[in-house]
Amino acid sequence: MNLAKPRIDVGLFTNHPEAMLDFYQKEIGLPFDHTLPLGQGLVQHRHDLLGSVLKINSSRTPVPAGAPSGYRELLIAREGLSAPQSLADPDGNRVTLVPPGTFGISRIGVKLAVRDAAAHRRFYAIALGLPDVPEAGGNSFYWGDSVVMFEEADDAPADAALEGTGFRYLTVQVWKTDEEHQGVLARGGREGRAPQTLGKVARISFVRDPDGNWIEISQRASLTGSLD
Repeated sequence: MNLAKPRIDVGLFTNHPEAMLDFYQKEIGLPFDHTLPLGQGLVQHRHDLLGSVLKINSSRTPVPAGAPSGYRELLIAREGLSAPQSLADPDGNRVTLVPPGTFGISRIGVKLAVRDAAAHRRFYAIALGLPDVPEAGGNSFYWGDSVVMFEEADDAPADAALEGTGFRYLTVQVWKTDEEHQGVLARGGREGRAPQTLGKVARISFVRDPDGNWIEISQRASLTGSLD
C-alpha cells in the first residue's frame, strides 16, 4: 500500500460518550482534536493517538451492542513503563500501555482474535502487502509504524458487523483510494463498501479481512491535497 500517513487509525462506537471521552482524555491522556458530524445523528470525537487518530463514534440513537468484532485490544507505547499496564475503558474495551519496543510497537498496536491464523497471515502479507514483525513468529505485521497482531480464539467472529459497540474498524490513509481498493480485491481481499466521496473531505471505501472485520481505505484531502 502507498500510505499517505505512515500509521493506522482506530475507530470505535459507544453509547456512553461522556464516560469514554473522560477515560481517553484524562486517564490515557490523549489530546482531543475535534468533533466531526457524520450525519444521521452520528458524531465522531477525534483524538491524537501518537500520530494516529482514535475515533470515538456516538449517535443520538443507541448503537446496537451486537457480537464483538475481532479487534480486541488497543496497545499504546508509553515512555517510563517497565512492564505492560492493562486497563479497560468504560465500555470494557481492553487498552494496554506498553514500554516502547514491546511486540515491536513504537507507537500503537492492535490485537485481533481470529478463527484462522494462516488465512489472516495470507491476508495481511498478500492482500494488504504488509511486512511481518520478524520477532513475532508470523502473526504480527507492520502497517507503517503501527503493528497489527492476531491469535486464534474460539470466540472470534465469523462475520463481524461494522455497526456495534467496541472497536469496530481500522483506517489506513492512502494516496489513491480506488487504486488501493481494487488492488486489495485483486489480491484476494473482499469488498465491504465500494469507494465513495464524502464532500470535499475524503474518498473512502471498506474492505474486510477473512473474519469480516472492517478496514477503511481513506484518501483524505487534508493529506493528499486532492480527491481525484
